[in-house]
Order: sequence, then structure tokens, then C-alpha cells
Amino acid sequence: MIALNNVHLAYNAAGRTIPVLSGASLDVAQGESVAIIGPSGSGKTSLLLVLTGLETPDSGTVVFDGLELHDQSNDARADLRRDKIGIVFQNFHLIPSLTARENVALPLDIAAAENARQRAAELLERVGLEHRMDHYPNAMSGGERQRVALARALIHQPTLMVADEPTGNLDNQTGDAVANLLFELNQENDATLILVTHDPALAARCQRQVRLHEGQLQPVDA
Repeated sequence: MIALNNVHLAYNAAGRTIPVLSGASLDVAQGESVAIIGPSGSGKTSLLLVLTGLETPDSGTVVFDGLELHDQSNDARADLRRDKIGIVFQNFHLIPSLTARENVALPLDIAAAENARQRAAELLERVGLEHRMDHYPNAMSGGERQRVALARALIHQPTLMVADEPTGNLDNQTGDAVANLLFELNQENDATLILVTHDPALAARCQRQVRLHEGQLQPVDA
């Protein structure tokens, strides 16, 4: 489904070059669930951006579903994300002027899909937000916004789900419900799931764990 091959990425800050990825490689099969762990600041979020074509590596390749992502135009990568990739960002990226239902329905609206509002309502019910459908993001708690972002990422039944700390802003009960939804869709749709987490219990639910250490991905012993 997706493969990173010898990926390098560095940022320039205050005249210094800061390496983030230093020959990172990873193969993830269709339908597999993988947790990426590592300390804060190790580059896990940057890795997810590279995986989804939102960040261009300095060298190396990222192959998604047989396509080398960074050989594609910006529009082609955007179409891939719209049609096949669901991303749950740590800082939500909700549109303030849209209600929860409208935010969730947005990917379907862009794709001119039918019944977008109904499907959005059904998914919001599934994440426990049936009472918040017509509320705007600034009227919601961080945990509620996280669940809206999750529903929006999953509304188009992506073949690849990528989540950055998906339960980090949630209480235990809600976090468990969100995690259950991710793994249910992973199994129901044979969708690949890659998540970044500091939660050992959540990481342990994945079929495999890898650690990002000094810019490289290392397998974690079971």
C-alpha cells in the first residue's frame, strides 16, 4: 500500500540545518495497522506529512498504491488525498465558518457525492456528537473538535488512514470510542492505518510498532 525508501528530510532554522529524517524506510501492507512511536520532537508529524504527500522529502521516494507521490503534481496529490487518504491532524484544521456537519461533509461536497449531509450526520452520531452537529468549532471543546476532525477524515472511507495523536485530547472513555472506530474501519474496509501515538495501550492495539529514532524507523520487539 505504501512504502518509504531511504527518505531524508531536513529543515533550515536560524541558519542551521536540522535533520529530521535520515534514511527512513518503511513498508506497510494493505489493511495493516502500524503505530509510530518516539519522543516529542523526533519528527513523527513530519514523517506523516511526507507519507501523505503534504511535505516533499529532500531525497528518497514515497510510493503510495503504486504511484511515486512526489512525481505527481500538487493537484494530483490533492486528488489522491481527497479520494483515498484520510488524515487526522493533531491541531484539527477545521473550518471555523462551517458547522460540525458541514466540516465533516466537506470532502464529499468537493467530490460532488450524494447524500453528503446524511452521511456526515451518521458518522457524527458514531463518534458521539449527534447533539453537536449544527455547532461551530469555536463552540466546541478540544475533544469534540478532535472527533469532528476524525469523522471528516473517515467520511469518504479512505484506503489509507493516518492519525497524529488521535486520542491525545480526549478523556479515556471518548478516547477508547475513537480508537475503536479507527480499528473498526481498518477491519471493515481493509484500510491501512498508520498512527502516531504516545499511548502505549493504543500502540499495542496495532499489528506492528515502529520507533522513529535519530531520523530512522526501527522495529519494536513484540
